[in-house]
Amino acid sequence: MMRLRDHFLCERVDWPCLCRRAVCCLLFAFASFPLAAQDVTLRVDVKLVNVFVNVTDRNGAIVGGLTRDDFAVAEDGRPQQIAVFERQSELPLNLTLAIDTSGSVQKDQAVESDAARRFAQALLRPQDQMSLLQFATNVRELVPFTSKLSQINRGLGQLRGDWATALYDAICLGSERLGGKEGRRVLVLVSDGDDTASKATYARAIEQALRNEVMIYSIIDVPIEASAGRDLGGEHALITLAEQTGGKSFYASGGGLDKAFARVSDDLRSQYLLGYYPKNQEPGRAFHRVQVTIPRAAPESFNIRHRTGYYADSQAARK
Repeated sequence: MMRLRDHFLCERVDWPCLCRRAVCCLLFAFASFPLAAQDVTLRVDVKLVNVFVNVTDRNGAIVGGLTRDDFAVAEDGRPQQIAVFERQSELPLNLTLAIDTSGSVQKDQAVESDAARRFAQALLRPQDQMSLLQFATNVRELVPFTSKLSQINRGLGQLRGDWATALYDAICLGSERLGGKEGRRVLVLVSDGDDTASKATYARAIEQALRNEVMIYSIIDVPIEASAGRDLGGEHALITLAEQTGGKSFYASGGGLDKAFARVSDDLRSQYLLGYYPKNQEPGRAFHRVQVTIPRAAPESFNIRHRTGYYADSQAARK
């Protein structure tokens, strides 16, 4: 008769093997369920690129009534599909008004304040916000972003003059503050363009504006009409800053500040919004160039304004 101990030895179970078989059976059972029963989520994280576009004819008149099919968008020369189209964007408007209070334009300070008050009152909607900077030797924020006209008016009454001009520092600070806002980002500069005190350079200023997707509108306040008393290089810089970022420049002398502010307001109200998800991007590019055309028209028929492009790393940071 077999002893009890020998019986247990003969019937000893190979537990590791048994566990492996059990796991395989479970996996086979789960694999037999249809995929639809499983909770699977696939995410594709692609940044929408928004391009605000203004179109005027040969005479400078605003062209309205265009449709999505009228436009074509390319990135680095590669065609893109327009995914978003709006004739008049309802996106919130975030606008920073930066006023030069240096000695070269100080005589116009009261006129600038009054014109800016009327501009804010005519432009801002309930969903919009505005901030106020003054720049002379230093840059100072007088009013943070607000939708309250009373705060803007109070800040415009606090403008104080100094002698030097930190224009590029004002562009950098204004662009950085706007960069955290959702919607359209606009920086309106009132200056003669004569920079004498900035730590930042022109190249740094335009890079900050493009990185933060800021449109610059330059209102050039010329203190002396004679060319001997003007900073023509500074004026050219203000014009180029506006062109590169999709904004526009106006001379205050051509009808006064009220007319210049009114033209900025009209321009902002007549923008088309084109949005696309980048496809077939050329790898390794730090800066992607954007081109918008109206294929059905001859190139000289329309003047099409928009930002020249965007930095790839700034887009990635917003994902």
